[in-house]
Amino acid sequence: MLRDELIKEISNAVGEGVEVKLVEPERDENGDFSTNVAFKVGNAEGMAEKLRKSELVKEVVVKNKFINIFLKDDILIKELGEKLKFEEKNKKINVEFVSANPTGPLTMANGRGGFYGDALSNVLEKVGYDVTREYYINDAGNQVRLLGESIEAVEGKREVKNKYYKGEYIKDFVGKSGEEAVQFLLGEIKKSLERASINFDVWFSERVLREKKEPEKVLKFLEGKNLVEKKDGAVWLGGAVLVKSDGEYTYFLADLAYHWNKFIERKFDIAIDIWGADHHGYVERMKKGAEALGIGPKRLKIIIMQLVRLISGGKEVKMSKRAGEFVTMDELLEQVGVDVARWFFLERSPNTHMDFDLDLAREKSEKNPVYYVQYAHTRMSSILAKSGKLGFHLEAELPSAFLHPAERSLALKILRFPELLEDISKDYQVHRLTTYAYELAQTFSAFYRDVKVIGSEREAELLYFVSKTKETLGDVLKTLGISQPEKM
Repeated sequence: MLRDELIKEISNAVGEGVEVKLVEPERDENGDFSTNVAFKVGNAEGMAEKLRKSELVKEVVVKNKFINIFLKDDILIKELGEKLKFEEKNKKINVEFVSANPTGPLTMANGRGGFYGDALSNVLEKVGYDVTREYYINDAGNQVRLLGESIEAVEGKREVKNKYYKGEYIKDFVGKSGEEAVQFLLGEIKKSLERASINFDVWFSERVLREKKEPEKVLKFLEGKNLVEKKDGAVWLGGAVLVKSDGEYTYFLADLAYHWNKFIERKFDIAIDIWGADHHGYVERMKKGAEALGIGPKRLKIIIMQLVRLISGGKEVKMSKRAGEFVTMDELLEQVGVDVARWFFLERSPNTHMDFDLDLAREKSEKNPVYYVQYAHTRMSSILAKSGKLGFHLEAELPSAFLHPAERSLALKILRFPELLEDISKDYQVHRLTTYAYELAQTFSAFYRDVKVIGSEREAELLYFVSKTKETLGDVLKTLGISQPEKM
């Protein structure tokens, strides 16, 4: 990637021990890349003079100590002809997401985490990590007992309590045990995920974890390290209970055993846990627990998905009747479809509360961002079909030069894609992919408006831009898990 090559050259100019970062300036006149490294080391003009000798660089402009770099056109054109490829990272990453208790249907909030985990896994795989997508099934312990008691309450066998599961769906399980209901609901969850095109490599059962005595193994390890204490009849790790005074294991101990299994037994280098907003207070405890097991803090990444509300006409919508006080994922998908649901959830950072605009989601026009982007993709297909170049070989007609600023802007935007994938693989901010897709569609629109393609003397070269943009935009949509239509 050009950015990496440029960082290497700047690093050589400033010397060892100084971190060099390049950013994409918001305004074209501020260069293709900009760096603030002169704020750390001084002598901006001296550095600029060194960079002007680089084979990559056309021009360097110093502005308020920022070093703004313009790349040579022939370098950009050469890079445009390169295939997208990344080196294998030789690291195993476990991405655990959704993991909803099988005590009810999947909710809209589960959908947010589901689409995010799926798209993040796609990014990580694309840049060269060995990724395992995992669903942790809470099919043991308190919630299974509560589900059984909720069924008995509906049957009139026990008094109704606030802690019991609500919703008409509980009536479907009259005459069944909590365990039977859990197995049925797990089957329904799998069907919902299939409808949403969310797939898992591993379905990991808490019940099996307990049957294999893994919590005991972890407890023994912590005792051997003198990290636990016994008081009030219970076993504690710091301020958290591992074993209650009645001898029952807590969820915390089961979760520690689960992470022991990930890191120690299955030898994952990194584990990414994607949790709902209700787990926010549990993050620090889990991090400290993992450290007690000898797992370095950088190896466990916990991402909290914030709450989401369904809004129509400026008011919150309560669609669900059978499920209780929440909107199910299936109900949302029926209303707007998978592509729109994915886009709307993925365009917001996980750490922001979001309102899902149902009216905009139902809009089948360019006001709806996913339709705007998909329409741009179909337009590129249409242009190539019209020219007879739909099966265009990108290697055949690499442009010889940029003869219009819109051509250069489009090339630069295309070349941002691999850089963006690398960045997201480090900071997990998947929402930047939707922003990029929208901007790429806009940049293409400006290019096609300002540059005559069909019938031009340079038609073959200009069709290269159309074909390369279509390839890139299709790749972005595929990474997001959104379809890439040829016609709409």
